[in-house]
Amino acid sequence: DVQLVESGGGSVQTGGSLRLSCAVSRHTASRACMGWFRQSPGKAREGIAAFRDGTAFYRDSVKGRFTVSLDAAANTFHLQMNSVKPEDTAMYYCALDFGPCTTGGAWWRSSASLYHFWGQGTQVTVS
Repeated sequence: DVQLVESGGGSVQTGGSLRLSCAVSRHTASRACMGWFRQSPGKAREGIAAFRDGTAFYRDSVKGRFTVSLDAAANTFHLQMNSVKPEDTAMYYCALDFGPCTTGGAWWRSSASLYHFWGQGTQVTVS
């Protein structure tokens, strides 16, 4: 099985930065799509980014502000959040599934139903 442990959430002011981390229990970087999701109260969980093999995909609302990266030596994925806005306030989750992040074209693995392994979530509050 695969365990994901998140860290790095907290409170930040509008325009500030925050980095979330997701440590993966097994060495999966070469075989897995890593996704980042967020969920606000009363809203559905939305995919905001995905990453595999050095290629990242982003939801339009975070494109240009958020960056996904991989520390392969530590088997840890990061979500760097810059220029944060109050609407970025949410519980953030990392998720993982084996296989590609995309099958081509504009589609990428942004649906929560396409991921089997999940972190516990970390709260981000922007004020």
